[in-house]
Amino acid sequence: MAGDNREDPLAYGDYHPGPQQAEGYAEDDDYEGGERGLLGDTYQRLRSRYRPQQQDPNALPSQSSSQSGTGPQPSSGVGSSLFEKLHGAVHGLGSELNQRLAGRYNPTASAEGISSSQPNSQHRYNSFASQKTGNDVKWYVDGCGYMWAVSRALEQARESIWILDWWLSPELYLRRPPSKNEPYRIDRMLQAAAQRGVKVNIIVYKEVTQALTRKYLSPTLPRYLHSLLPHSTDKITSILARLGLAATFASLELMEAENPLIAPIVPVSSSHTKHALENLHPNISVFRHPDHLPDAQNLQSSFISSIQNLSLNAKTASQLPGDALKALYGIHEGVILYWAHHEKLCLVDGTTAFMGGLDLCYGRWDTNQHPIADCHPSNLDYSIFPGQDFNNARIMDFQDVARWQNNKLQRSDSARMGWSDVSISLHGPVVEDLQLHFVERWNFIYNEKYDVRRDVRYSRLMFKQQEVGANPQQGSSSVPHGLQPDQTYGQSQGSPYQPYSQLQQSSRPSSSYSGQGPYYPPPPPPPPTKAPGQGSYYPPPPEPGQGTQSAYPPPPGSGQQQSTYSPLPDSGQGRYFPPPPASSQGENGYTPQPPRPTSSQGQYFAPPPNSSRGLDDDAGFQNSARGFESGSTPGSHHHLHQRLDEAVLGDKADAIRGRLESGLHHMEGRYAEHQTHHHGAPQSGISQSGMPCQIVRSSTKWSHGIPTEHSIANAYINVIQKSQHFVYIENQFFITATSDAQRPVKNKLGAAIVERILRAARAGEKYKVIVVMPAIPAFAGDLKDDASLGTRAIMEFQYNSINRGGHSIMEVIADAGFDPTEYIRFYNLRNYDRINVSASFRDAEQRSGIDYEDARKEHDAVVELPAESSSYGDTGPSATRDYQQYQQGAAAISDRHGLGTGRWDTVSECYMLGGTDIRQVPWENGGVSEMDAFVSEELYVHSKVLIADDRIAICGSANFNDRSQLGDHDSEIAIIVEDPTPLDSSMNGSPYRASKFAGTLRRQLFRKHLGLIPAQNMEHPNQNFEPIGIPNIYDYGSREDQLVSDPLSDQFLQLWNIRARQNTDAFGKIFHPVPHDDVRTWNDYDTFYEAFFHEAGKEADGKESKDKKPAKYQWGHVVAENFSAGVEGVREVKELLSTIKGTLVEMPLLFLIKEDIAKEGVSLNAFTEEVYT
Repeated sequence: MAGDNREDPLAYGDYHPGPQQAEGYAEDDDYEGGERGLLGDTYQRLRSRYRPQQQDPNALPSQSSSQSGTGPQPSSGVGSSLFEKLHGAVHGLGSELNQRLAGRYNPTASAEGISSSQPNSQHRYNSFASQKTGNDVKWYVDGCGYMWAVSRALEQARESIWILDWWLSPELYLRRPPSKNEPYRIDRMLQAAAQRGVKVNIIVYKEVTQALTRKYLSPTLPRYLHSLLPHSTDKITSILARLGLAATFASLELMEAENPLIAPIVPVSSSHTKHALENLHPNISVFRHPDHLPDAQNLQSSFISSIQNLSLNAKTASQLPGDALKALYGIHEGVILYWAHHEKLCLVDGTTAFMGGLDLCYGRWDTNQHPIADCHPSNLDYSIFPGQDFNNARIMDFQDVARWQNNKLQRSDSARMGWSDVSISLHGPVVEDLQLHFVERWNFIYNEKYDVRRDVRYSRLMFKQQEVGANPQQGSSSVPHGLQPDQTYGQSQGSPYQPYSQLQQSSRPSSSYSGQGPYYPPPPPPPPTKAPGQGSYYPPPPEPGQGTQSAYPPPPGSGQQQSTYSPLPDSGQGRYFPPPPASSQGENGYTPQPPRPTSSQGQYFAPPPNSSRGLDDDAGFQNSARGFESGSTPGSHHHLHQRLDEAVLGDKADAIRGRLESGLHHMEGRYAEHQTHHHGAPQSGISQSGMPCQIVRSSTKWSHGIPTEHSIANAYINVIQKSQHFVYIENQFFITATSDAQRPVKNKLGAAIVERILRAARAGEKYKVIVVMPAIPAFAGDLKDDASLGTRAIMEFQYNSINRGGHSIMEVIADAGFDPTEYIRFYNLRNYDRINVSASFRDAEQRSGIDYEDARKEHDAVVELPAESSSYGDTGPSATRDYQQYQQGAAAISDRHGLGTGRWDTVSECYMLGGTDIRQVPWENGGVSEMDAFVSEELYVHSKVLIADDRIAICGSANFNDRSQLGDHDSEIAIIVEDPTPLDSSMNGSPYRASKFAGTLRRQLFRKHLGLIPAQNMEHPNQNFEPIGIPNIYDYGSREDQLVSDPLSDQFLQLWNIRARQNTDAFGKIFHPVPHDDVRTWNDYDTFYEAFFHEAGKEADGKESKDKKPAKYQWGHVVAENFSAGVEGVREVKELLSTIKGTLVEMPLLFLIKEDIAKEGVSLNAFTEEVYT
């Protein structure tokens, strides 16, 4: 089990090279005559097939050398000889040519930094943007609170909404459950905003939609190769050569039919996003980018013109123009096959920004406890994840996302996969850098592909950046690409949308915030605090305990007095806009919709209601047993102001409001005073200038029309190098290099980690690197299947970065004479749940006469209706007959100890703070035993966060791999936050002054992983659900906070590691998940996993084979034969489950350590392997 980890030195850096490695073989990426790849593998198979019988079977094929230019030694047969020449010419080029062709990143850069020729050297990290002060930043852990905050900002938008996403799902609900939050579906929110006069601009990644093979070069390439034969070649040899070439390329195409050079593995649908949103209103414009596939005729023409005068051998091929080699590998100038726009960015009115790891798409919304069961027999309206949003990418990835009904996962027997993520919201001068980035991207794409269309919907954006809050030493940012310096934000050329002011006069009863009617535009912005020659700056609201004085003064040098802030809607101060009035709310808190417009723009959805902002008396964290202090929370009184506008108060409203305001300010002061009495609370009044922040990015010619910028990588390396005590990394991937010997991986973040650890080790310092990452990439399929090559390739690259291959981080540290586990450790996340298929499930089906899944699909069909269709509940009875009949039957079932009321539709609270002990959770057998109702899945880590010393944090969209870090691959955006607000803490047992932002974010993440925060209630939001301007609440000084406050203390490290081990052992015995440390060979894999779950994923996907035996157990279910039969077995399982606290588990560093994980892949070569790094 996991407890044997320390017994195998290979997992922890004691590396003993074999004879080949000892002779320098490890420096070569080739094996047995060439690198792994389509041509390489085909060559090996064909050469072996046609090798003369007398040849020594143990002899290795001679290897081609790009240095000498000589090809491999010929074997018998013209076809084989020609194939060897082709193989030597192409694969002899190796990674060196790949770097020459594809990479603008300097592969020789070391941990000292990355050299760059970019024109941004005046800015730190060679970023396009300078560091700026005067910002306010707020973190969100997981999608529930973050998406609620986004919905608040969208409903308050006045002028513009700009979104840059890898994927955006129009049918995504930003608040849950969907049946209670119809107006908060993102397409309806954007439609309502557009109808208010807001201009919506969206950029989404345009996915590869076709498989690419080298068929684009056939028959051109074989004909050309045949033409290279000497004129003296006899006809028979010429015919044989032609046949050999034809057979070779036919075999390539046959292989690539199943294993294409580039497969359309990304299941998103940018076309659906574009058309579903643009059809709602002309104020919504959506760009898709980049374009991918080349024109075959142009590709072939380019290839021929590039190489027609050259003989094809390794030496001359190394001199070929880039286009020729790119054409040979299915790549063409201006065609982007691999890389994606990966930013996650939302800008509202140019003042509020949201960014981080969360796309606004299916599969991302989740709570802190991450429920993975979503079966609700007592009431289908309790469903949280409708249609495609109920997803488990390890079983089955998204399919045909434009149609909800194509989700084949059964809620009654399958678990979803939880999603752990981090995002932020912010405002202040740094937001202008995000605006600049968006405008540059928009105009670049417009000039590239939309300008010629002359569609009035599309136009260039104009923006002039003001250097408010810029660090004087940093210089200023440049104007956007393609814009003149005098162009200003807030206008667009040829824009067809109605101005906000015009729509306000024609559609709204009043331009002021009167509290009447269904509209609630935010009040007109007050005159901004403005320094001479500088742009607008809006101070955010104060933190608790600071009275009415803003914690953020005007920008330095403005000569302005510190402004005041009042939460009243008519105060004319600040940027926080209150929620709408409650007077016109109808049943269930919904605001009656105004008459629908007569235009053909589709149904009008009024701005979502806000009768309850989730800050009711019972909404705060009040249970002291859960580690949170009781009492009111600052900001919870805002909804009372609107109630005072109701007609029942009449002329007394103003007087009562004044008295109430005075009392609530007094309460705020008491709350803040109470907080600051805790040990470790941030000290008020020390930081008066806001947070210094800097935007960094990965961008290049294809993505942004600029020279390559990799300032994110520069920042990561610098922060790691300068860290003094610890670095915490939470990321979706971990692929990095310690030296150039780890080609094809180029980024040197690993080198920075090794250098910093060795420096600490040699100085005798206590220093830690803690990494939390997914156990396995979120791609569907059994790891042993051929279709899982990409998954295995990523895993192999990750393990080679961590503890294998001869140059990994742990191996380099061990080679230096130190125990790597004393300095760096790796962890995953996993959780469990129970599907409520108890007696209540059986009773509901019997009473209604309707199958649960049939009724559930009708429910999902309603909540997933297109935005222009009728809203929930307005469909005809025939469309929802099964749903309505089921609901009537389900309403008649009994309580059954909470199983019939929805109380126990999930048990995910049981491993969180204050949750019910799983041994006390009731169950009544229906058609399924309780043991078969338990399910488990990896909790997918999608965060992109680095925190150093609790003082600096990097958060954004960038993964810890080449794709995100090199700059010329995926496009990314990130922010570096250095909050000067001090947080009293401790480090290795000594008093320590941490930063409030970085310190609280790291503590919140650690507590969540350890199960030291309570389960999150999606229907009772608190201040942590609000946009920037309402500070997060945090229980400074609580027992749970103190447990994680010192990341270097022996007490914390013991808690962290013991809990990870305890959880790992429990999950291993109950569910047999892979990866696992007991699985070191493929034979172990068969024994530990395949024997129980072979074909389980295909069965859950509806693809079970008729020729194979069904799996013993369903995917992710309990391996029942490990326990006693009957009730005693269930007791044993629940006893073991009760030991699981939180979701933290150890990363299995011994998994398949004795195997080549990627196996005999036919799709990896010097170019396509970059997709996985």
